[in-house]
Amino acid sequence: MIEIDWGKQAGLLPVVVQDEETKDVLMLAYANKEALELTKETGYAHYFSRSRNELWRKGGTSGNLQKVVSVKLDCDGDTLLYIVNQTGAACHTGERTCFFTELYRGV
Repeated sequence: MIEIDWGKQAGLLPVVVQDEETKDVLMLAYANKEALELTKETGYAHYFSRSRNELWRKGGTSGNLQKVVSVKLDCDGDTLLYIVNQTGAACHTGERTCFFTELYRGV
């Protein structure tokens, strides 16, 4: 079994967030041990803000909650995938996903 490697990135893991129904990638955030534990305990996505240096629950002020369906760990033990049921927009701009700006399209 793969263990979480908290040592690689100063105790933070990137969290890719995917919508269970649409399979859209909604956002990328970071979690520390406490954020992951709160996610497990409450069933709602919690993250660690690097800019504010604090924990936060997605939708805590906007109401756009992320109900966690499952949490997966990548093969290196240093990245998480949250599969969620998203309420409202995932992006702070009001967009459904944070990945709405297309830079280029391949052939």
